[in-house]
Amino acid sequence: MLSHTAPTTPYRAAGRPEVMFVIERTIDLAARRHGFDRVALRRRNLVPATAMPYRNPLGLLYDSGDYAAAQDRVVALADWAGFETRRAEARARGRHRGIGLGNYIELNTGMPRERTEITIQPEGRVDVVLGTLSAGQGHETSFPQLIVEWLGVAHEQVRLITGDTDQAPFGGGSHSGRSMRLGAVVMAKAADAIVARGRRLAAWLLEAAEADIEFAERRFRVKGTDHAVDLFAIAAAAQRPDAPDELRGPLAAVGDETMSVPSYPYGCAVCELEVDPETGVVEIVRYTTVDDVGRAVNPLILHGQTHGGIAAGVGQALMELCHYDPTTGQTSSATFMDYAIPRADQLPSFATEISEVPSTSNPLGLRGGGEGGTTPALGAVVNAIVDALGELGVEHVEMPATPERVWQAIQDARTRVERRPGVG
Repeated sequence: MLSHTAPTTPYRAAGRPEVMFVIERTIDLAARRHGFDRVALRRRNLVPATAMPYRNPLGLLYDSGDYAAAQDRVVALADWAGFETRRAEARARGRHRGIGLGNYIELNTGMPRERTEITIQPEGRVDVVLGTLSAGQGHETSFPQLIVEWLGVAHEQVRLITGDTDQAPFGGGSHSGRSMRLGAVVMAKAADAIVARGRRLAAWLLEAAEADIEFAERRFRVKGTDHAVDLFAIAAAAQRPDAPDELRGPLAAVGDETMSVPSYPYGCAVCELEVDPETGVVEIVRYTTVDDVGRAVNPLILHGQTHGGIAAGVGQALMELCHYDPTTGQTSSATFMDYAIPRADQLPSFATEISEVPSTSNPLGLRGGGEGGTTPALGAVVNAIVDALGELGVEHVEMPATPERVWQAIQDARTRVERRPGVG
């Protein structure tokens, strides 16, 4: 079992919600059977921030993080302290209300190599060819944001080019939380190279020493003067026949890096729900998360990814069942007419918050983002169901916790109570 003398992480899941589910259920079972407070038991076993970097028993090195702060924050956001009042109110309506907690940590690696090529076009456009590809994560918004910040151009001046093998000779794809983490690093290296070359070109154009040229907001300026030249003018000048031989040609740079060191996103989720004991129907009434992504390039996109991840995790916990005909082996849940997934009207508004403790495993401090909505959801939801039904004697419900399974768990618990000596 867990020991306060041997700190653990928030239980490495490596993107596997099923692993999280087993661990978080085990912790809740231990707390219930031995009289521990569920929140306190987890907190005493979290690696403290002061122990970072921390190498776990498997040899993995957690570079940074404040796991206890994430748990403390989500517990406060979810108003854990006021839950018993809400439980009593639900009981008066004939409902069983429960609350559940789930920590998580992920190991994000993926293909370790990524490549980009950035070209400043004299007509006023920045072409960014990148080897990773969006699958709905909003790359066309968040990647140009970085170029805007680093080069001072307008967002509409950045053209992100992905999925074209004629232009991108190599790319690692989008998986394991790697796209922003690795793509941003190679883009930063290429942008730095462009600025360095642009500084030399500006020194030539402005007839100044390279050391006296500074760059900010798209302009190369001679320090302490108003003599300046625009980034796109530099790109045009670089292609003039009188440009220095070593600087002549398109203003472009390649970033190509292999980074095998992983990052470790982490966080915590709290689910609060009600169970109808007559039907077994579960209604999620509150859901709160805190996810640490190192640095958030676009918080709005991250919140959206978290919302989608929560819906996916809740669906797996409550309703998504692969059913096969016992005689033929054929699946009988092959379409969304038969395979249940959550709809918008079945979920409450989520309270999601982003934590930013910079990762030290890459120069931009990024961790992966997006998967965290799913990873702790299974454990948090089932823990909440068992907490709601604990007073009836229910100790566990298997996933998916469909109304039938929940109702049957209630009936089985009542039968066990009735069969006890001296009962009935």
